Amino acid sequence: MYTRSFSNRRPKKYLFQSHQKSAGSLGFGRRRPGGRPGERIDPKRFVNKALTAERDENFISKHKFQDFKIDQRLIRTVMAKGYNAPTPIQDQIIPHIIAGFDVVGIADTGTGKTAAFLLPLINKILQNPREQILIVAPTRELAIQIDQDLKFFAKGMRVFSVCCVGGMSIGRQISELRYNYSLIIGTPGRLKDLMERRMINLSRFTTVVLDEADRMLDMGFINDTRFLMNEMSKEHQTLFFSATLSNDIERVIKEFTKNPIRISVKTRDTSKNVEQDIIRIEQGKTKLDILNNLLNQAEFNKVLIFGRTKYGVEKLSRMLAGKGFKVESIHGNKSHPQRQKALGMFKDNRVQVLVATDVAARGLDIADVSHVINYDIPATYDDYIHRIGRTGRWNKRGIAITFVEG
Repeated sequence: MYTRSFSNRRPKKYLFQSHQKSAGSLGFGRRRPGGRPGERIDPKRFVNKALTAERDENFISKHKFQDFKIDQRLIRTVMAKGYNAPTPIQDQIIPHIIAGFDVVGIADTGTGKTAAFLLPLINKILQNPREQILIVAPTRELAIQIDQDLKFFAKGMRVFSVCCVGGMSIGRQISELRYNYSLIIGTPGRLKDLMERRMINLSRFTTVVLDEADRMLDMGFINDTRFLMNEMSKEHQTLFFSATLSNDIERVIKEFTKNPIRISVKTRDTSKNVEQDIIRIEQGKTKLDILNNLLNQAEFNKVLIFGRTKYGVEKLSRMLAGKGFKVESIHGNKSHPQRQKALGMFKDNRVQVLVATDVAARGLDIADVSHVINYDIPATYDDYIHRIGRTGRWNKRGIAITFVEG
């Protein structure tokens, strides 16, 4: 029996070790969607002890929120949400955004990046109501999350936005674009579609945010993004955010920004708050057996489970429901309203478990996820980083477990 302790508690009996292959894979393949083979990842990379809480608290911000030259209403809203001091990315990048510089922010997931650009941009609109801002995100889930955060921070300030993403009625978005707005938040494909329909004129936009630019590159959105950027006002401010920094990303930074201020608070690939370990499947057991054992333990109270295929995720969700667990699923075969309903139920703690494909791995800010379980090994290590980034957010501790067969 392989056991280990997640903290100072007694070891749990839910880790099993074997060199036999499990019969419980539920048809999840080891190839990327579309048939492309995934990379071979050493399971040792899935084991990483979280740093102690004392070390987590070593960061001391140079600024208080009150020090930033932003509207006092924004500061009160931030404080009311319980953010007592800026996170490292907020502390270092907000002054440069306020000063009007192009910026490049490289930060781990879950570090308060969205507030780092939304607060100064809302302030920009409050100072000049004619200001128009474009925020581009790789997935509709992330775009919707940003729009929701915007509405929270700008509540009562008459700052209006339109969220333009695929999977939702384009007719409704066209209707909303006819009204007064200061921000458009959307995905590259839908934004390009609306521009080609002459519903969006970016020549009047003087600020653009490219969020999770590495993901946009990975998903093949670079040409659509380039189309958007070419339509922007010649003089504009670009805020560029990425979780990773590669040669390809460097080329995109050079293309889309002018003498940017670079802020990197990324100290490691994975969050220091996430305890990471593996479960090797014991001979005679299946992954489903082990998962059932885990979910019946009280500490597994808000669990995000990742699988590789839409079919496998839906099948696993139904099997868990059959065992009496409160569970929802999100994947590409579900409509946008179905996915939003499932996410809402998970966020509101009306279900214990959310089973998802990698569509949910990036950008979603779901509070207090206790565990991320990689039921299937991700296709790439980058996918792994973003999966487990759904726990251990905002300096809270989280646990990530990866099932390993063979």
